[in-house]
Amino acid sequence: MDAVILVVVAGLFAVVSGVNDGGALLVTGLKLPTVRPATGILTLVTLVAVVPLFTHQVALTFVTRLASFDAPGGRIAMTIAVVSSLGVVTVLSAKGRPTSLTLAVVGGLTGAGLGWGLPVSPGSVSLVLAFGVAAPFVGGLLAWMIIRLLVKTTTARRLWRWHWVGFLLQTVAYAANDGQKMLAVFMIAVGFTGAPAAYTVLVAVLFGLGTLYGLPRAGRTLGREIIVSRPPHGVAAELAAGAAVIGCAAASMPVSMTQAIAGALIGAGVSQGGGRVRWYATVKIVMAWLLTLPASGLLGWGLALLVKGFASVRLS
Repeated sequence: MDAVILVVVAGLFAVVSGVNDGGALLVTGLKLPTVRPATGILTLVTLVAVVPLFTHQVALTFVTRLASFDAPGGRIAMTIAVVSSLGVVTVLSAKGRPTSLTLAVVGGLTGAGLGWGLPVSPGSVSLVLAFGVAAPFVGGLLAWMIIRLLVKTTTARRLWRWHWVGFLLQTVAYAANDGQKMLAVFMIAVGFTGAPAAYTVLVAVLFGLGTLYGLPRAGRTLGREIIVSRPPHGVAAELAAGAAVIGCAAASMPVSMTQAIAGALIGAGVSQGGGRVRWYATVKIVMAWLLTLPASGLLGWGLALLVKGFASVRLS
C-alpha cells in the first residue's frame, strides 16, 4: 500500500515539476523565434527521458546521500517529504512568491528523514546546500561576462545560433541535474537503483504535461518581473545557467535550474546597468528561496513525527 501511494505521489510530483521548472527552461529565449514552444517542449521532454539513461548520479544523491530512504519506513518518509515540498511550493506560489521545488525537496527529505528516525548525513546536506547557494551566483557571474561578449561580437543571425546552443545546454543540464528529483521518487516507490527506460519516459511525459500548463506563468515571472529582458539577456542566461548546473551535475550535486536562470538573468541585466533589474521582484523571489528549505524541512519533520506516532499507537 505504501508503494502504491508513493507511485501516485511521484506522478503528481513529476507534473508539478513540469509546471514549476519546465516553463522556466523555455521562457528565457521566447523573444527569439529560433526555438518555438512546441519544438522546445518536445526537445526538453526527450532529454529528460534520455539523459538519465547515461547518468543518474544526482538521483542517487537524493535517495542515498541526504538520508537512507531504503531503510524500513523509507517509502513513507519519502511520501511525507514530497507532500511537504509540494505544500510549501504551492502556498508560496499562491502568494506570488515563486520558488525552487528542488530546494523544497532537499528540505522535505531532510526533515522527513529526521522525523522518521532515518540516518541523515549533515555533511551531505551541508554540501548540497553550499552548491545550491553557489549556483545562482555562478550563473550570474557567467551571464555578466557572456552578455558583454555577445553584444560586442554577435550579430542577430549569430544570436539565433547561440540561442540553440544555450537552449540545448540548459536542457541537458536540467535532465542531468535537478530534473532527476522526479526519478528519485520513483526509485524509492518501485525499488530500483538504475534508470529503466520505462520510468524515465513516464517521468518525461508527466513532466511535459506540467510544462504545457506552467509555461505562461513562468513567462510572467522570469521573462518580465526580474529584468526588462531583451533577446541577448535570454541567450546569456541560457548559456550561463546551463554551464553552472552541468558543473554541479558533474559533482553529483542537485541544484535548482530555476535559481540558476534567475541568477543569470540578474547578472545579464546588471552588466548593462542595474536599472534593468527589478530589484523589488528579485528580493521577493530570494526571500521565497530563504523560506522554502526551513519551511519544507519543518513541515516534513512534523508530519513524519505525527504519522510515525499514529502508526505506533495503532500497532500497540
